[in-house]
Amino acid sequence: MHAMLLKALGPVDAARPPLEAAELPMPDPAPGEILVRVNVCAVCHTELDEIEGRTPPARLPMVLGHQVVGTVAELGAGAGRFAPGTRVGVAWIHSACGACAHCARGEENLCAGFRATGRDAPGGYAEYLTVPEAFAHAIPAVFADAEAAPLLCAGAIGYRSLRLSGLPRGGALGLAGFGASAHLVLRLLHHLDPGARVHVLARDAAERAFARELGATWAGDFDATPPEPLAAVIDTTPAWRPIVESLRLLAPGGRLVINAIRKETADQQVLLGLDYPRHLWLEKEIKSVANVTRADVAEFLRLAAEAGIRPEYREYRLEDANRALIELRQGRVRGAKVLRVAGA
Repeated sequence: MHAMLLKALGPVDAARPPLEAAELPMPDPAPGEILVRVNVCAVCHTELDEIEGRTPPARLPMVLGHQVVGTVAELGAGAGRFAPGTRVGVAWIHSACGACAHCARGEENLCAGFRATGRDAPGGYAEYLTVPEAFAHAIPAVFADAEAAPLLCAGAIGYRSLRLSGLPRGGALGLAGFGASAHLVLRLLHHLDPGARVHVLARDAAERAFARELGATWAGDFDATPPEPLAAVIDTTPAWRPIVESLRLLAPGGRLVINAIRKETADQQVLLGLDYPRHLWLEKEIKSVANVTRADVAEFLRLAAEAGIRPEYREYRLEDANRALIELRQGRVRGAKVLRVAGA
């Protein structure tokens, strides 16, 4: 099968395309697994974290990609949840142990045995992959393949972030950064709570214009100040400056939710500017988001279908995965990027 393969870690730039085209053996589904023929796979900033070594793959070479929509091609022994030909999605959560205290509490995202698609198991930058059938998701018929793919991570992790934010009904939410995940959060919040106000912080003027186009109440650069204190902020950026600025803008008792697997180090020194009275006092909180659960994915797919949420996206051929990743590294983002692997 054809795949784009990561063989070595390093910076993502045009001078060093990170992935190589390769022909790999067809995977065989183990007992309880399904073989999925990949139609599309959306591109995520986490792939940059993997390639550049902040959350490296369990082994190299590795097939990246964890926002996969495809069709069931074959069933492993004992598998029967999906019939062959069924359209399914595969998200970041590839599997968890199912037996630890975290899994028992529905916190499989915190399981020590958590395995990630495209990091710990081969992902969707290839024509086929395998996944335990219990961790695959039915895709609502209302979505085209390329519309559904970003919902599996950007949407699901945004949904989890919104729930963890503790935003009160009719409250003021800040979104730091406005890429694939944040634009879906804005649309979801408009559906769940039309009285809520969304204030977007983004360094790029095009991102701010995009936010206003989608109905943001206000949009400005990180050093600007929204017209009201923010009850919660969700940070989706790879940088540290948005953390400091978001804490400055929080209302007393407000919560900052950091939606990132890892942060980059380029501007980490800005943390030295943290001022306790200005940024942290009055019971402000910081909470991180770790992975997603199957419930997050399933619930968001249902809500997105009910609300008619459609992500903005741009399609690329699988062979152009390097271009999509480089553009993502350069900050050239409007909505999501989706690799077309098979199908029309």
